[in-house]
Amino acid sequence: MRTILFCMNPYSFGILEPIMQVLKERKYEYIWFVKEEIDDKFPFKEDKYTSKIKEVIAFKSDAVFSPGNEVPHYLRGVKTQVFHGLAGEKKGHFRIRSYFDLYLTQGPYFTRWFSKAALKHENFKVIETGWPKLDVYGKELYKYDADKNQLLVEYKARKIILFAPTFSPSLTCAPYLLKQIKQLSGNKEYVIVIKFHDLMAEELIVAYKKLANEVSNILFVEEQNIIKYLLISDMLISDTSSVVYEFLLLNKPVLTFKNNSKICNWDNSRKYKGLEVMVNDNLQNDPFKEKRAFVVKEYHPYQDGKSAERMVHAVEEYIKEFGIPEKRDLSWLRRRKINKMFGK
Repeated sequence: MRTILFCMNPYSFGILEPIMQVLKERKYEYIWFVKEEIDDKFPFKEDKYTSKIKEVIAFKSDAVFSPGNEVPHYLRGVKTQVFHGLAGEKKGHFRIRSYFDLYLTQGPYFTRWFSKAALKHENFKVIETGWPKLDVYGKELYKYDADKNQLLVEYKARKIILFAPTFSPSLTCAPYLLKQIKQLSGNKEYVIVIKFHDLMAEELIVAYKKLANEVSNILFVEEQNIIKYLLISDMLISDTSSVVYEFLLLNKPVLTFKNNSKICNWDNSRKYKGLEVMVNDNLQNDPFKEKRAFVVKEYHPYQDGKSAERMVHAVEEYIKEFGIPEKRDLSWLRRRKINKMFGK
């Protein structure tokens, strides 16, 4: 099976890496499409990759895996949506854009919605597989324990707190918590790790980097893959970000500010106040521990580390049943948008 791993944003690399490993194990040929603007961040330079759409057309793929919202309709192969997060509250998460033949969902919460949409549209299939980015939870849960211990010893701290807000201007808590993060750092039992989204506003990046340079127990990290910091942290501070669900699945406390979920199974503040008190309460008492079980069941019940395997298998089965699509039929406006984005 000849496969394209289609990347429009740096976060795609960590999502698609487990699929890449499965393709290697099965000796399938694959190529990465990496948007030119993010070429410098691509971590698998030893692999076959390109930023030229004509080269992926010439590859004549059987399948295309994409965590993004768009994929060219004219690429040969099963155009497969693998999603870029778990935040169903975000605008556009459930929008059907007609680019995909197959939706591979993370858990029952997502499967129910897309299955109903499939009955309505009648031009794509839905299979629940789990999310490949979280395969590390099943395979390498303790991979970074030594890094965590070293960090705690170095800073003579007891807990690591991760601050990872979303970049969306209407949803991010980053502009409002700068002073409170500094105040929280006054407790030297905490190491505060700041990890921003790739698309975070530059002025906020500058402000928080300055804070990290001024305060000894605040670290501003710029690694692409957030997984390491999810695994080593004892608590997450965020907002309406999909990273909330990734962290909840590790069964650790989360504190958010103005998260727009209809039901928050974690501590969510409607005001940008009281950070230090809420952090202390969640670390000491963990009042939302029982409610986190609901999130695991609905959003991602797979703990075996085999979601990427299920995804590749799902595409193999799709091809057996329906064959390999030469292209995807789209409306004139959708075709125009794709041609403008990628050319041909």
